[in-house]
Amino acid sequence: MDINEIKIETKEVIEELLDIADVKSGGLFVLGGSTSEVIGRKVGTSGSLDIAKAIVDPILDSLKKRNLYLAVQGCEHLNRALLVEEDAMIKYNLEEVSVIPQVHAGGSLQTYSYSVFEKPVMVESLKGLGHAGLDIGLVLIGMHLRPVAVPVRLKHSKIGDATIVAAKTRPKLIGGERAIYKKQ
Repeated sequence: MDINEIKIETKEVIEELLDIADVKSGGLFVLGGSTSEVIGRKVGTSGSLDIAKAIVDPILDSLKKRNLYLAVQGCEHLNRALLVEEDAMIKYNLEEVSVIPQVHAGGSLQTYSYSVFEKPVMVESLKGLGHAGLDIGLVLIGMHLRPVAVPVRLKHSKIGDATIVAAKTRPKLIGGERAIYKKQ
């Protein structure tokens, strides 16, 4: 697997998704993924920090330019806990948990991100507050997104060999044009 190709694919995917999702400054972007799937292996079998770097660096670069927080989902060995910057934890009133991700307990994306975040903290859940997300390798990030997640079709359907699923969120639509409201 060509690392440069993964970087390019990731950059194209994240830029397209962020343009479509239009997340406001300070929003939470959820990343979940399997570097094993990216290199054509079964999830959890061939974690790679080099592949993680090729994915995380372009995503962080794009998010920082838009003033967005990255939340990196861990694997089931950490109960899908997420890595965030301390500022995001405070802003969103998230509950910190005590664990340091490792390649085989948290995953390569989370482990690499922990090493490059300014003030990394692990949180148990985003409480369904994620504004948009990217799932690389079908690792299921939906539980971290706001209640109305909308699938986003992108030009690319894969990063490396891993299938990707992208989502944005929107506020709930209630009432509609036929709704009758009480006068206040």
